[in-house]
Amino acid sequence: MKIGLIGDSLTEGRPGVSFVKILQEQFVADKFVNLGKPGESIKSLHSRLTKSKLETDYELTFLWIGVNDVYAKLLSVQAQPIAKDHEEFKDYYQKVLEIVLASSKQVVTVSPALVGENTTSVSNKEIKHLSTIIQSISSQYPNVRFLNMQSVFEEHLAKVKSSDYISTKVMRVMLDVIFYKNPNRIDQLSQKRGLHFTMDGVHFNSTGARIVAAEYASTIDRLLYNRH
Repeated sequence: MKIGLIGDSLTEGRPGVSFVKILQEQFVADKFVNLGKPGESIKSLHSRLTKSKLETDYELTFLWIGVNDVYAKLLSVQAQPIAKDHEEFKDYYQKVLEIVLASSKQVVTVSPALVGENTTSVSNKEIKHLSTIIQSISSQYPNVRFLNMQSVFEEHLAKVKSSDYISTKVMRVMLDVIFYKNPNRIDQLSQKRGLHFTMDGVHFNSTGARIVAAEYASTIDRLLYNRH
């Protein structure tokens, strides 16, 4: 089976621990095509998919985009253009979803997860709003399933006490990419920053990556292999 993974740095797996590598080890007979790109926003993803056409033989595609439309507002430098408001986000998301639908038998839309591990922050309230928009758009299509990754992490965060740490300096994020590639070192950095699931408030450590991989794996089992 050919499975597409469309998204930003969370899908690409840098910085942080790659959940896609965990999936590949679990589903050795399936082909995962990783189309994650760092810094991608809904507008820049639309531009990318318009310029370079997707292959059309995917059994299943995961579309995970939106965190940078919130996270980029906190950064000192914005790498990509972001949606100016929720209406523009909704408009671009629908366009992107229709492009992806044309290339895949089934699509799973994944809500953004976290901007910082404090679920009551302004940024995470906005993530919740974007999740509602994505769920509403997804419900219009019979071959689209919605995966609420934010609520998955909210459940886990309710059991721990995390710090408010978020990397907001682009140079800090770049240094993390360069110097923290080993999962053990990434996990140590998380601990030092008082975080449980991410290394910097957004990108995953080993625990966060395993949670995402488990959600994706369960969705693949259900939709492609009828295993529940």
